[in-house]
Amino acid sequence: MSGVRTNAYGRMLGDFKVGDVYQHPWEVTVDDGMTALFAASFQDAMPIFASREYAKQLGFRDRPVHPFVLLNLGLSFSVHDVSEQAIAHLAYIDVRFPEACYAGDTLHASSSVLSAKPSSKGDRGVVEVRTLLENQNGTVVCRFDRKALVRAGNVSGRPTDGHPALPQSADPAGALPPPLREGVRPLAHRRGFGGFYEDFDVGDVFFHGLGKTVGASEHMQLTQLCRNSHPIHFDEVYCKEKSFAKTRVVYGGLVLSWVLGLTSRDLAGNAVWDVGLDNGAHPNGVVAGDTLYASSQVLEKEDAGPGVGLVTVRVVGTKNTTGQSAFVAPGGLFTPELSKTEGRIPEKVVEITRRLLVRKRPT
Repeated sequence: MSGVRTNAYGRMLGDFKVGDVYQHPWEVTVDDGMTALFAASFQDAMPIFASREYAKQLGFRDRPVHPFVLLNLGLSFSVHDVSEQAIAHLAYIDVRFPEACYAGDTLHASSSVLSAKPSSKGDRGVVEVRTLLENQNGTVVCRFDRKALVRAGNVSGRPTDGHPALPQSADPAGALPPPLREGVRPLAHRRGFGGFYEDFDVGDVFFHGLGKTVGASEHMQLTQLCRNSHPIHFDEVYCKEKSFAKTRVVYGGLVLSWVLGLTSRDLAGNAVWDVGLDNGAHPNGVVAGDTLYASSQVLEKEDAGPGVGLVTVRVVGTKNTTGQSAFVAPGGLFTPELSKTEGRIPEKVVEITRRLLVRKRPT
């Protein structure tokens, strides 16, 4: 019938060419309402993203937009071109937040194809892309690499991109915004959580006390607020046939953010920046009604100049059971699942290494 069409988006393995750059069509102005909604859901204790006065004492002009919001926007914007046809998101690599973003900034993203490798069976493959999230001035506020598992073949019915291809912006080298690059000035701030740099020791393990039950309407609302267009997260009819869970699967960026938020009162109450995330994966999926728990282990400490130090932790999220029950299992809670030959933990839903810039104890 003339004039009838069904468009398809995302890409399959045959559509990816190394070196291609996708300028994702979404362009969204971040406002106070969006940041407040995310803050209420994540309940992250890092004060710089909650308190304007705290942020100004550190040298910022206002409280920055939380990095979890930026990561979720960057991931979601890229789905339209990269992973709307994907089977699974496999890995987070070298996530950084090199500049502050503020309410009122308008954000867009681009992704470049780093690799596209078929599996030994040839029915699927792994694609790696690098995504940059930029504001209206071309300043990169979030960058990350990620891997996705995609089916072999080509997408039929994808509309031709209507704009000429553009190169990707330069990948930022640093991980800290200017006010934090030379250490942290003394603060007059006298309230907040515990956990200064001196309070952490390499090898410390935290089983964070509170859980977070994921609501069906909550995860769908936040997924669509981010403009994530993969139907596995919000289309129940699609999921009955094509979801491994036979129902809607919670978007992984939210799972990651909720788990990191659950760690924050113990780890990030005196942190001033997320220096980076790396070596992250989602070994198992989450559906509405699952309850998330978080566990952390301190891997490294490093002095970072006046007033601050770097604390590196491995964070693990589990569903419907605390990390304590899996801590002594064969293979171990903090061992990456894909490297295990035995003792895999079916309740583990996310694992990632996080580096935090943490204040030293005031004198």
